[in-house]
Amino acid sequence: MAASQTLQDTLLSAIRTIPDYPKPGILFRDITTLLGNARAFRRAVDELVHPYAGAKIDKIAGIEARGFILGGAIAHQLSSGFIPIRKKGKLPHDTVRVAYSLEYGLDEMEMHRDAVKPGEKVILVDDLIATGGTAEGAVKLLTRMGAEIVAACFVIDLPDLGGRAKLEALGVDVHTLIAFEGD
Repeated sequence: MAASQTLQDTLLSAIRTIPDYPKPGILFRDITTLLGNARAFRRAVDELVHPYAGAKIDKIAGIEARGFILGGAIAHQLSSGFIPIRKKGKLPHDTVRVAYSLEYGLDEMEMHRDAVKPGEKVILVDDLIATGGTAEGAVKLLTRMGAEIVAACFVIDLPDLGGRAKLEALGVDVHTLIAFEGD
């Protein structure tokens, strides 16, 4: 990989597209290949961290499961704590829960009740923003607990599915690295 390679070129070459997964007509953007490429992974994390370097960010909230990987790396870089946001029933302590919309119905996610204190500055992280239902649910969960959402960060944006606009309508700054149009 040449040092002069653009961020877009680096990410495009590191993300695998799997047609018809998880159902026919879907182009699944698989970042496991990006995670396995040390240079691309480092570049993605550095680019997601850059706008917030030097800012006082108390916590990074990562959405299960790829948001855990990216969020942990970002939390480390920003010297922030980490909040796992998980599917219902996966956390062992006292939790708060929110229902959220998926393309095919409803689901629930939760976090530990004591994971964030009122007024703490939080960045939400996941691999991809599509319809925005999961991220919107996470934002509502965090704000209900008093978090100040600084931004929501994603490697990939699928702008035609409207998720970014949904978060921006909630007043959340959205930071993405690459967009795949028409998905």
